[in-house]
Amino acid sequence: MRRRLRSEPWAGRVSALALACVLGLVGFDPAPAQVTETTAAQDVADPNAIPASEELATLLANRVRIEDGGKLVAEGNVEVFYKSNRLSATRVIYDQKEDKLYLDGPIRLVQPGQSSAVILASSAELSTDLQNGLLLSARMVMARELQLAAAKIERRDGRLTVMDKVVASSCQVCATNPTPLWEIRASRVIHDAQTRQIVFRDAQLRAMGVPIAYIPRLRMPEPGVKRMSGFLQPEFRTTTGLGPGLKLPYFLALGPSRDLTITPYVAASRTRTLELRYRQAFDWGKMEWSGALSKDDIIADKTRGYLFADLEAQLPRDFKLTAQLRLVSDRSYLLNYGISDEDRLWSGVTLERIRADEMIWARFGNTHSIRDGESNATQPMLSGTAEWVKRFEPAALGGIATLRLSTLGSRRAASSVLDTDGDGIPDGRDVLRGSLTADWRRNWLFGPGMLGSIEAQFAGDIIETNDDPAYPQTVLRGQPTLAAELRWPWVKTSGRAAYVIEPIAQVVWAPNRLSASPNEDSQLPEFDEGNLFSLTRFPGEDLRETGLRANLGLSWTRYDSSGWSLGIAAGRVFRQRDLDQFTPGTGLAGIRSDWLLSTHLSTANGLTLSNRALFDDTLTMSRDELRLAWATDRYDIAAGYLWLEANPAEGRDTDMSELMLDTGWNWGNGWSGTFGTRYDFTAERAAKANLGLRYTNECLAVDLSLSRRFTSSTSVSPETAFGLSVQLVGFGAGDGGPVRQTCGR
Repeated sequence: MRRRLRSEPWAGRVSALALACVLGLVGFDPAPAQVTETTAAQDVADPNAIPASEELATLLANRVRIEDGGKLVAEGNVEVFYKSNRLSATRVIYDQKEDKLYLDGPIRLVQPGQSSAVILASSAELSTDLQNGLLLSARMVMARELQLAAAKIERRDGRLTVMDKVVASSCQVCATNPTPLWEIRASRVIHDAQTRQIVFRDAQLRAMGVPIAYIPRLRMPEPGVKRMSGFLQPEFRTTTGLGPGLKLPYFLALGPSRDLTITPYVAASRTRTLELRYRQAFDWGKMEWSGALSKDDIIADKTRGYLFADLEAQLPRDFKLTAQLRLVSDRSYLLNYGISDEDRLWSGVTLERIRADEMIWARFGNTHSIRDGESNATQPMLSGTAEWVKRFEPAALGGIATLRLSTLGSRRAASSVLDTDGDGIPDGRDVLRGSLTADWRRNWLFGPGMLGSIEAQFAGDIIETNDDPAYPQTVLRGQPTLAAELRWPWVKTSGRAAYVIEPIAQVVWAPNRLSASPNEDSQLPEFDEGNLFSLTRFPGEDLRETGLRANLGLSWTRYDSSGWSLGIAAGRVFRQRDLDQFTPGTGLAGIRSDWLLSTHLSTANGLTLSNRALFDDTLTMSRDELRLAWATDRYDIAAGYLWLEANPAEGRDTDMSELMLDTGWNWGNGWSGTFGTRYDFTAERAAKANLGLRYTNECLAVDLSLSRRFTSSTSVSPETAFGLSVQLVGFGAGDGGPVRQTCGR
């Protein structure tokens, strides 16, 4: 029976004395005056026995005795607690003359801290502070991940753990299958608790017991380390354009807030590439630079490359500044090397501040197009826009008032008034616009649950245009708009469901004519349930909707108590006159717009289905958009189908019909996969497809990827890419899963 040694005075003294002797806190002296009676579960607190500056400790044992020669022996379920360390053994002998501890196993030494190391051994010889010594037939487990078995383990200088004849692995080893999935055998391993590094000497990497690599010296971070200089996991990548190649990134920690990643990329006889990424964090934000230089035979005798930079900064008074830089050597480089799908590279600065009643937003920069058929000289690549929006609640009028000031400027590099590229715009047109918009809206609740509102708005613009003879150099214009709206929601509860029906009618008046101006920001008008009751359907301010019109809509929604809901909304716009503002294909042309019909289904198990369609009185569709999303613990699906009628005014000469699909599965036992594609039904081919397969367990993470880009142009060809990366989990932060192997009986 285990005792806490407090019932007998002498036993109490022996317990306290044994505690002091084992930890070397006081000299060995059996005189009772040197100790005070205490329980073994309490710290020794007598200042005459232990200086206040010393760390106190606790010893528990079934039996404690003092032998001749000044040796103290603790036997039977011995446990020692000291400086958050916990030591357990069958027997502990303290030799005062040598000032050492001799332990018989099984021994278990737990050392909480960054590495959370646990050492198991059969016998040991340690210093009294447990920091130095020798352990035989030992095994070290770090962060419950990495296991290192050694013939002996030596603790040095309180920070170094030296292991001889070591087998290291984070894989679970079963009696029926003692060979781990991978292991590292080394003649010596040194773990530095201060630098948190593990160094292997004469290391041999084995996979399923078969040697596959010999490394004279291998340095790895201990489990849990997130930042340390060294090689990252390599990646094998092969493409039809570059051939098979290998990426071997090296991470260089320049400090607690800076790092540099250097990645050589070598492909068989095709490319020599050096990639760089620099990151730095500040108290006020962060920045990142990435780039690469390449020599390949895709474009012979030319140095290719790119440079990207991003900056985020928090400024005084709640302002946020972001900036980005995008440079590339040629049109095909980003696709050839799988860096980005961007085909218009914007570089510039954005400043913003958003508060409950105010928004300030400004953006200025240059766009560099790498699309085929687009010229950076004749497109408005240099542009800037800014806006200030302020919300008020005027006491005299009630309701909500909004004041908006905005500006837009665009500049083309060319200076010709001719249209040489055939886009209907002079090659050198430059535009600068300033706008002021004042809006006021007030709601009233009256009658049997009716909600009525009126809205008044005035918008004024001053527009300067150069190198476009179709417009005056200076245009001053203003547009008043008035609107009245009525909503009447009906609610009914029946059994386990609630139903909501809401008819909405809105009448909007604006002058039939608005002074013409160049259109730089309203090229692609939309018609959906989000702007059915808006004063204008144009996305910008270069164009505004005019004329007298009525916006009518009806919605029906069912809310079921089991958690699912179904909603249907329909609407249409009726105009007094066709002012020829919208082109066919937008769904807004003519006296009567197309019918807008949208449906939405949401279930409690994560399924979301929505559809939006535009069609005329003959049920001929001009637009249809279907979206499906379903997320569970085992899989997730995101799919969409889009059909658009041809509209040359929007750069779409033929009908568009595309299917988009992104899926992910978790098959269990560490296996997961992804699949995505975009299929063009008009061209009768896929635009792109990608397939990913991943396996993770407690000691290994393997990623396989296969992608195919089917589109081609004068600068790029269809391309297939294959990628493979393997990571040994148990070193550093790691990204292996929590999957653990189960040992059978």
